[in-house]
Amino acid sequence: MQEVKGNKVMTSTESIPEVLAKRPQRSDARRNYEKLIAVARETFATDGVSASLEEIARRAGVGIGTLYRHFPTRQDLLESVYADDVELVNRAAEEVADLPPWEALATWIQQLVGYLSTKKALAEAVNFQSALFKSGRAAVHDSGEKILRRAQDAGAARPEVSFDDVLRLIHGVTLIETVEPGQRERILAMALDGLRAQPGQ
Repeated sequence: MQEVKGNKVMTSTESIPEVLAKRPQRSDARRNYEKLIAVARETFATDGVSASLEEIARRAGVGIGTLYRHFPTRQDLLESVYADDVELVNRAAEEVADLPPWEALATWIQQLVGYLSTKKALAEAVNFQSALFKSGRAAVHDSGEKILRRAQDAGAARPEVSFDDVLRLIHGVTLIETVEPGQRERILAMALDGLRAQPGQ
């Protein structure tokens, strides 16, 4: 993540596990923390990363003092939302593990595209050279690579495809400006057809 202070850009040196480790353990504090993360995620997606912290606290039903106790700066909140999002993506990978190989891969990719399509505002605040971003990308890459390899081993996905190829495909689909409801889903379905192993491969 990056935070601009004057002309200086502040870059996170923490990884995903380090940010997640800061989550409070006491139940009432944990509930407030999780409410703030959920509301911030939605607010940043709709209003941008410069959205009012006071409004986020109000929507979460807590005082601004509670927000600042958990997240002393806007950057702390942004980084915590990003780390929590990575955890959600990896949890989704675990949840599809019992599905048939191709269904698991297609379902996870569909979920990831749906998730990333709402994260453009948050992505603007991510420094791609930060430890936080690199840690998050590595975690998602590890989860996705396992799902892809399982589909390839079952003969369901094209054997020559790497997960880096899949990530670039996903990124391209999320950047598409659609003009009608359901268009992104149709485009993704066509992309998945290209990823699926063809007879005789």
